[in-house]
Amino acid sequence: MCNIFASQDPADYVCTTRSVRLAGHATSIRLEARFWDILDQIAAYQGMSTPRFLSTLYEEALQSQGEIANFASLLRTSCLIYLQRPQDVPAKAEFATVSES
Repeated sequence: MCNIFASQDPADYVCTTRSVRLAGHATSIRLEARFWDILDQIAAYQGMSTPRFLSTLYEEALQSQGEIANFASLLRTSCLIYLQRPQDVPAKAEFATVSES
């Protein structure tokens, strides 16, 4: 019944830590490899490096919510939104307009 899930490649869910700079502070984010792959795709779609995309997302979430209790969880759910509703994710040209407003 769950073979598609149970037989997945362990390399997809091994945790990987990346160092990034958010709001001027160096930090580390630990996510499963598959999430990093998706974040790399989103960043490329936006015409940014992954660290730049993460920093932009962090800043926009701070402006929108005031604080971010769990940025790693926000990243995981962002990946799900990207996969489930790709029509809602602005393309590179649209992103510049959206992030400037």
